[in-house]
Amino acid sequence: MGWTFPWASSSGTDFNADFTVSITPEQQRAGGTEYNYRRQDAADEAALAKADGPAEGARQTGTEIATYVRERPGMSAFALEDGVVYHTYSAFARGLDGLWGGYQWLDRAPKGRNEPDFWWRHHDQYGRR
Repeated sequence: MGWTFPWASSSGTDFNADFTVSITPEQQRAGGTEYNYRRQDAADEAALAKADGPAEGARQTGTEIATYVRERPGMSAFALEDGVVYHTYSAFARGLDGLWGGYQWLDRAPKGRNEPDFWWRHHDQYGRR
């Protein structure tokens, strides 16, 4: 699309674990982690397989369901002032919808998002299923 803007990556750091948007397989099996300010139960493989969202997301990305749900959506904002970094905001799960501008317009349309499948496709993938 030709868009450019500066990115910061958490790759190779403890950031995602610190903010509990990434968990290990051991944490997933044991439960007790927190996400979106709620305690998470141990993973129930049978329940995950029945859940439409995670099961379909895993299928579309070519991974197993347990792996798919270990990486969870989240964003954080920080401010740097006088050499001190301040955590100013975090959002998780559906709290991120406001950042996906297209959804804000579609949610107000007569048919809402009217997604034909599990998720929106990029403009170059409209013909694919």
